[in-house]
Amino acid sequence: MLNLNINKGQFSLRSYLNFESDLSKKQDYDPRFRVYNLYLEGRNLFDIATIKIGRQPIFNSIAGGGVFDGVDLDLRYSDFKLSGYYGGNTPAYQKFETTKNWNDDYILGGKFTTSIIKNTQIGLSYINKNFRPLDYYATRFDANLNPMQVLIEGNSNQFKFASADVSYRQENMFSLDARYDYDLNFETTSKFEVSGRYEQIENLGVDLYYNYREPRIRYNSIFSVFDFGNTQEIEGGLDYRFFNQYTVFGKFANVTYKDDNSQRITAGINTNYGSLSYRKNLGYAGEMDAISLYGAYSMMDGFFTPSLGLAYTSYKLSKEDAKNNLTSVLAGFNLRPWKALSFDLQGQYLNNRIYKDDFRLFFKINYWFNTNLKLI
Repeated sequence: MLNLNINKGQFSLRSYLNFESDLSKKQDYDPRFRVYNLYLEGRNLFDIATIKIGRQPIFNSIAGGGVFDGVDLDLRYSDFKLSGYYGGNTPAYQKFETTKNWNDDYILGGKFTTSIIKNTQIGLSYINKNFRPLDYYATRFDANLNPMQVLIEGNSNQFKFASADVSYRQENMFSLDARYDYDLNFETTSKFEVSGRYEQIENLGVDLYYNYREPRIRYNSIFSVFDFGNTQEIEGGLDYRFFNQYTVFGKFANVTYKDDNSQRITAGINTNYGSLSYRKNLGYAGEMDAISLYGAYSMMDGFFTPSLGLAYTSYKLSKEDAKNNLTSVLAGFNLRPWKALSFDLQGQYLNNRIYKDDFRLFFKINYWFNTNLKLI
C-alpha cells in the first residue's frame, strides 16, 4: 500500500495505491493492483477556486462514500461556497481504467453553502447518480404460456435527490442540526432529521435526536416496486464528565415502524484509556444484550502501545426464537521505534453459531516519509 503526494506551490499530485496477492493460496485474480486515488489538485487559484481532476474521493450522505473518475470544482467568496462535481463511476476492484459508458454510468452533483448569518450555516445540494446494471436473459411465458427467452434491460437512474441542511452553533450553550432529503425519482420525502445538544451546564450534556425516513432504494432496482413503509425514531441522552477524564453517558430511543415499534437503551463510560458500553434492544427489531470493552495504553513515550477489546452479545430476532450468543476478542500492540516507522500486530477471535472458534492474525508495517523527490 502506498500513499504518495507530490507538492509544488498550489498544486499537488495525490495518490493512494494498493498491490495485493494471496501468499497462502493463489486466487484467480492474483495479483491485483488497486488505484484508490490518483488526482491532480490546484488550490486557491485566483484566490477563489480549488479544482481536482482524476480519481478522487467523494463523501455524500445519499450515494455514500467512495471514489469517482472526474472533476471537482469549489468556488469560495466571502461567506459563500459553490461546489460541483461530475465523473464516471469507478470500475470494480478500483481497476486503473475508466468507465466505457459515460451516458449511463456517472455521478453529477453540487452544493451551495453560506454562513452569512452569524453562527449559522445553510446548504442546498443536488445529486444525480446513474449506474446501469448488466443486461441479462430470463425465461418468461408468451401469450400461449410457452416459455421464451427475453432480454431484460434496466435503466441507469439510481438516485436523484435535492437536499437542504441547516446548522446553528452557540458556543458553550447549544447546537442544532437539521437536514431534509427529497427523492426526485419517487417524488416523496426521503428523510428528515434534526439533532440538538445543550451544554450550558458545566460538564453536563443533553442530546435529542429525531428522524423520519423512507427506505433508500435504487430507482432502477426491482425492490422499488414494493411498499416498505417509513420509520420514525426519537432518541434522548445525557452525558456527564468528571475529573476531566471520565464521561458517563446514557441514551434511550424509540423507533416506530408501520405496524410496530422497538426500543434501544445504551449506557457506558469513556475514559482517556478506553471505553465500556452496554446496549439493549427490545421489540420489533429483535432482542439483544451486548457489552463491549476496549482499552489502549501508550508507554515509553509512545514506543509501545498494547490494546485489548472484548465483546459479548446475546440476541434473538423475536421473543419466540432461541437465543444466539457471539463472543469476540481482539488483542495486539503497536511498536514505534522511530516517529516515521511503526509495526502493528493484532489477533482477532470470533465465536458464534456460524463461525466456531475463528481466529485471524494481522501484521502491518507503516513508514511515513516527507521528502523532496525533486520531481517537479
